[in-house]
Order: sequence, then structure tokens, then C-alpha cells
Amino acid sequence: MDTTRKIASYVLTAAIAIGVACTTVPETGRSQLSLVNSDEVLQMSLTEFDKIKGSTPISKDAQQNALVKRVGERIAKVVQLPNAKWEFVVFNKPDVLNAFALPGGKVGVYSGLFQVTKNEAGLATVLGHEVAHAVARHGQERVSQGLLLQLGGAALSQAVQARPETVQQIVQTAYGVGANVGFMLPHSRQQELEADHLGLLFMARAGYDPHEAAQFWKRFRDYNQQHGGGKGIEFLQTHPLDGKRIQQIEELMPKAEAEYQKAH
Repeated sequence: MDTTRKIASYVLTAAIAIGVACTTVPETGRSQLSLVNSDEVLQMSLTEFDKIKGSTPISKDAQQNALVKRVGERIAKVVQLPNAKWEFVVFNKPDVLNAFALPGGKVGVYSGLFQVTKNEAGLATVLGHEVAHAVARHGQERVSQGLLLQLGGAALSQAVQARPETVQQIVQTAYGVGANVGFMLPHSRQQELEADHLGLLFMARAGYDPHEAAQFWKRFRDYNQQHGGGKGIEFLQTHPLDGKRIQQIEELMPKAEAEYQKAH
């Protein structure tokens, strides 16, 4: 894992040296890698969302569709995302408790999630989180991180090309596993917690009680436990454990309460 980090560090230093910019996440101030053009990522996002809509059944439940659109647009009004093309779609997947966001403001909610949202503020927790992914440019950052690791893999391959083929395969496999566990997964969990952070503030600014965010994640934790989930080892997961998410939300609650009071 140390070798992986060193290689990634060398490649990152080289990338910055040739003029690749880093951007800053709104609100949190975290510095993030940006190796790809935002316009290109936006176009890929629009194309991908159209593909999803063409291959996944869209819900015909008028009440669910109206609710998601109303809550989503209400949250979108309190955020800054230049050139956003906001669209909130409910997909008819009763057994899927999930939602997603693509760069540029494309948000999908699977109908199974309504089992846990329960109310409008619960849904605002989810949509605030997904809007936060878009605002924080997490999709663009993940693409950049993937490119960085490809560069690192290419550099490593060049470094061991004189070694026997078996050794080369072992090194590349170790690099792949180490890069995933030591780099990609921690960054993914960091992005999820960051989206929780921003989403909590966004829902509060939109006039939704932020206390419902903690209640939503407790319901989600209970659902996971009842259905055999939520007990994984965190460093092997893309998402943080439910308990950590709840803890962070409770720590941020005073700030969120202040934003909620301003909205009223």
C-alpha cells in the first residue's frame, strides 16, 4: 500500500507540474483533483442519463414523481451549480433502496427508497445528499482519480518491464488491489460523508428540518440490519458505516439548525 501511495504521489506531482489544476469543494474547502474538462464530463452525464432512462422503467406513480420533483427543485434553488440541467426522475425499482446523481444535475431515485424516506423531509435528506454530489463535482473527481491511477499503473508497468512476466503480473495485481483499498475506497467514503455534510446544509436552507436527516439514517441503518446489511468492514466498503454517518450529522446539527432558522 505504501508503494501504491508513493507512485500515486509521484504521478500527481508530475500532473500538477505540467499545469493540471486542482479545484476546491464549495462549503468544505477541500482541495480535489481535476484532470478532465467539465464540459466533456457534463456531456457524458447527459448521454448516460438518457441511456438509464431508456433501459430502466420510469415510475408512473404521479404522487411519487410530483414529490421528488418538488423537493428536488426546492433544494436546487439554494445551491450554486453553473450550467446545471436539473432533472429528478423516479425509477420503478421497488426492491432497490438507492438514489444517484450524475454531473450537471441529473438525479435518479429508485422507488424502493420510499420505504425508508417516509416523509418529505426524509426525501429531502436523500435529495440533498445527491444534489451535494453534483455541486461538489464528485463525479468529475472520480474520473480524474481513475485517470491518475491509470497513469500510476502505466508507470509501474514501465518500471518492472525487465522483470519476469510472473513478477510483472504479481506487481500489477498488488497495485490494483492496493490502489482500490488504499486510495479509491477511502476517497469514495470521504465523498459520501462530504455529501452528507453538504446535503444537511442544503436541506436546512431549503426549509426542511435537518433533524430528520439523523432519523432517516437511523431508519436506513435499521433496515440494513433487518435485511442482513450494514455489518461490513468499513475499509472494504465504498460507503461509510451508518453509525459514522449518523455521528457526523449529529455533530453538524448546530450549524444546520442555524441555517434552518434563517430559512424561516
